[in-house]
Amino acid sequence: MNEVSIRDILNSSEIVDKKVSISGWVRTFRANRFIALNDGSCLSNLQCVIDFENTDDEVLKGISTGAAIKVVGTLVSSQGTKQNVELKVDSCDILGDSEPETYPIQPKKHSFEFLRENAHLRTRTNTFGAVMRIRSNLSFAIHEYFKNNGFYYVHTPIITASDAEGAGQQFRVSTLDIKNPPIDENGSIDYKKDFFGKETNLTVSGQLEAEAYAMSMGKVYTFGPTFRAENSNTSRHLSEFWMIEPEVAFMDINGNMKLAENFLKYILSYIVNNNIEDLRFLENRLIDEEKQKPQNERSDLSLIEKLKFVIENNFKIITYTEAFEILRNCKPNKKKKFKYLIDKWGTDLQSEHERFLVEKEFKCPVIIYNYPAKIKSFYMRLNDDGKTVRAMDILFPGIGEIVGGSEREERLEVLLKKIKEVGIDEKELWWYTDLRKFGTAVHSGFGLGFERLVMFATGMSNIRDVIPFPRTPQNAEF
Repeated sequence: MNEVSIRDILNSSEIVDKKVSISGWVRTFRANRFIALNDGSCLSNLQCVIDFENTDDEVLKGISTGAAIKVVGTLVSSQGTKQNVELKVDSCDILGDSEPETYPIQPKKHSFEFLRENAHLRTRTNTFGAVMRIRSNLSFAIHEYFKNNGFYYVHTPIITASDAEGAGQQFRVSTLDIKNPPIDENGSIDYKKDFFGKETNLTVSGQLEAEAYAMSMGKVYTFGPTFRAENSNTSRHLSEFWMIEPEVAFMDINGNMKLAENFLKYILSYIVNNNIEDLRFLENRLIDEEKQKPQNERSDLSLIEKLKFVIENNFKIITYTEAFEILRNCKPNKKKKFKYLIDKWGTDLQSEHERFLVEKEFKCPVIIYNYPAKIKSFYMRLNDDGKTVRAMDILFPGIGEIVGGSEREERLEVLLKKIKEVGIDEKELWWYTDLRKFGTAVHSGFGLGFERLVMFATGMSNIRDVIPFPRTPQNAEF
């Protein structure tokens, strides 16, 4: 008999009186009769009704919370109200016992901190099962969008000798003896004797390498792990995270903004259409959470409304200067309600400013472009005013910036000057500057932190709860 999933059973219209075999994990076992079984395929459990009088005592003892079992039986109309069908069990096999006294994920409410300590088992809870199914479908939608729009997927290096952001905070990769490293004539560590013959690190971005491929293949994207050795323990930082970075040749900043908007709407629409059960569960969890907050701190939008807010609204496009003037003259700034007051042009915008523009001023997602050059990266295309660059950030409700991108600097002499200004060794980027010597052209791209996107899509407030096994300072468990 073929195994079927609980999702397929609950989605089928012709299932009553069908004999099936199902394997899964026991969520609860009540009155020696009712098994709540979950196989991870969907949020819902399937109620399996066992005849305890005709079932071996050893089998009944083995049906405990967390145990893996296989049941064979007939699907019948449910006597309860929560599901249309239940399984009348003919036979039950215990595939893997679970110790009732020590099993961590008991059928009760657990704190997220406790579940992080048991990250190997936390997807057996409704919340984390829902989050990870949404994460999986977002990943699929990302690849599907780029495939449908003529992009090629490029695997950029994880080990690199360059710092794409020019900001340091990288993890070093080395095979040298840390207790007795080789020393050169200047008394410094001699990296020429290291594995790669130079100092290397884990990458913070695949962008520079993606640019190289865009300048021969036209439209490419990366989607892979990136690393940052920032000693930060906030709810928004990870040491290992995933980035989506498309790069497109012959596309300017306007095309870049349009691409990013279409991309975000597509992938969020995908989970609204394919994960509605998970989204409704997470939305109800958030509603209960919101009730504990003061009235002025509650969100105006539910989770699904927030997703539709992005999907159904055209993004408002404004320059940094326009955003600066709006913020400088708004009531929260004049009444000193902002934590970071806006007074001088060139100030880097904070989350509170970005959310004001999205949630109060325009009531739609916002794209800000033409940022001051001093607060943006060296590779962004300098405008003719000499003060701003063709950078763009996309702002979402409840979160602020979610995407950062730019038209890239395609002029060799300008790029070389900017590399020198930020203190990067030109020789380390010889291949990157070569792209400006041999067939240079306008090109653009953006970066989207995948975990930031999953946080937005699920309503989770801590980034450690949207990645399977979080890596943070002092934490590399599992």
